[in-house]
Amino acid sequence: MNQRYFQFSFALVVAAAAAAALAQQAGPAPDVARLKKHVTYLASEELGGRKTGEGGAKAAAAYIAEQFHDSGLGCPSPGLACRHRGGGRDGYLQEFPFVAAVELARDNSLRVSAGGEKSEAQLREEWLPLGFSSNGRVDAAPAVFVGYGITAAGQKHDDYAGVDARGKVAVAFAGTPDGDNPHGELARFGETRWKAVAAKDHGAAALLVIAREEKFRDDRLSRLSYDQMAGEAGLPVAAVSRQLAARLLGPGAAARLAEVEKGGGAPPAMAGVTVSLLVEVARRTVAGYNVAGVIEGADPKLKDEHIVIGAHYDHLGRGGEGSRAPESGEVHHGADDNASGVAGLLELARIFAAERRGLRRSLVFVAFGGEESGLIGSHHYVNHPFLPLANAAAMINMDMIGRLRDDKLTVGGMGTAAEFSRMLEESNAGPRAPRFALQLSRDGFGPSDHSSFYAKKVPVLFFYTGVHEDYHKPSDTAEKINYEGQARIVAYAAELIRKLDRADARPTYTAAPSPMAGGARAGGFRVYLGTIPSYAESTDGLALEGVRDDSPAAKSGLKAGDKIVRLAGREIKNVYDYTYVLGEMKADQEYEVEVLRDGGRVKLKLVPQARK
Repeated sequence: MNQRYFQFSFALVVAAAAAAALAQQAGPAPDVARLKKHVTYLASEELGGRKTGEGGAKAAAAYIAEQFHDSGLGCPSPGLACRHRGGGRDGYLQEFPFVAAVELARDNSLRVSAGGEKSEAQLREEWLPLGFSSNGRVDAAPAVFVGYGITAAGQKHDDYAGVDARGKVAVAFAGTPDGDNPHGELARFGETRWKAVAAKDHGAAALLVIAREEKFRDDRLSRLSYDQMAGEAGLPVAAVSRQLAARLLGPGAAARLAEVEKGGGAPPAMAGVTVSLLVEVARRTVAGYNVAGVIEGADPKLKDEHIVIGAHYDHLGRGGEGSRAPESGEVHHGADDNASGVAGLLELARIFAAERRGLRRSLVFVAFGGEESGLIGSHHYVNHPFLPLANAAAMINMDMIGRLRDDKLTVGGMGTAAEFSRMLEESNAGPRAPRFALQLSRDGFGPSDHSSFYAKKVPVLFFYTGVHEDYHKPSDTAEKINYEGQARIVAYAAELIRKLDRADARPTYTAAPSPMAGGARAGGFRVYLGTIPSYAESTDGLALEGVRDDSPAAKSGLKAGDKIVRLAGREIKNVYDYTYVLGEMKADQEYEVEVLRDGGRVKLKLVPQARK
């Protein structure tokens, strides 16, 4: 990596070191008891898993705002007092729209005509629209059985081979032929979203997915849920009970259904079977919140620059999408993910509020909502920042810093500024330093909120102590946090922030090398494009948060802010459409990509690379 260091004289280095020592002695140290207090409350049963849009998340936001106020942070919202008449801290809050739930509207019906008999299925007992279904009507369309409804070119598997599904209602098993094997070659395609993409790609008018449980209400598909990152399917999609599937498949179908599902027997022809389907679901939008507070710098010139310090406070509520225990329905406490990062954020706010007179640059502390649903809060923030993002010197993100083991601390983003490598090593090497076994990563993108900032060309650092067996489970609880280790990480982050603040020049942004390791098994894709998709809900194309330098996407002319609407001859409406096509692309073959840019359509040529 090409690194460029700050140029200081020996005298300035000595003076800076002395100032650092004084600052460390003068400022408060991270308080283990305070960290434990914050994590214990945020991860409590009372807050119910802090799912964005729910009462627990609102209570968490209010708590964070109160802590910012108690530490003396300024209120960043222009024209708003930090406390409103009702006693709340609204001035610290930044609102963004969030789809909290999907609900059935008035008109939903499914009618089957088979063997000369017509019947209407009972909603919720025998069938249910899925949360990502598009609204629509299908009148007396022929039904066609499509096995597991999977098309996976890379695995040479196509359940639609020899089947004409155009204008018909496709009927498919849930899951994959590999059963529950998470390492099966088709495991990724078992998700119902991928089946919907395949059905749409083959021209189906609708998709019915057969539940796996004998009792429909016991099946995951019978629970109306919504994935913020998915958007709509582009066609009506519903789950049906095994009993209704047997009616669809004709006399004696129950036995044949089990036989075919296990890979034996001839698939049902479904001759003369028609389906009439009406789906109408409504998405309930509520307010989500980022919580932000500011400490203004004291330097007359440098105070216009700022350092963003962030952590997300939302989690998974009672499970569902993203949970590794999706059937439990228990509170997912999220102590490490990410009450630990928020506790660190609050401690840093308290520490630097006490050091405000010595700060040169301003500090912006942000607790993000909607991270678990696709970085929604941080995406909103970077597009509506409280302070100009062009003046952001760096962004520091803490996500899961509560399980320090063997002194191993991962720091991502090292390659996003020329000076970061030196700063990280120096802060870890002094006589009073934490002395972590640093696991450094150059990349500025990753599955947390720093990605939103790096996409806007802000240098980022990301602190993380690694995944564990309680990740995204109800068992991620407060008593499992290593609070002493967490305090050491907060102290280390504080020293890095001091270094950034004391420097005469802001960090030099650099484009981190693109990671291409992983081969064909990396996400199931054999090719690499270098796009950074937006995971916000979309129904009219895939917006790009960023494009990696020197990648196939960059060479094609794709840019951050483009919205891909067609790729390789396929219509793209959301991230699932995009990744479906990506899985079928071949290296070194030219494809056309069409994007919306500045109100018009632009066609470009794209040549994917093979993964290394």
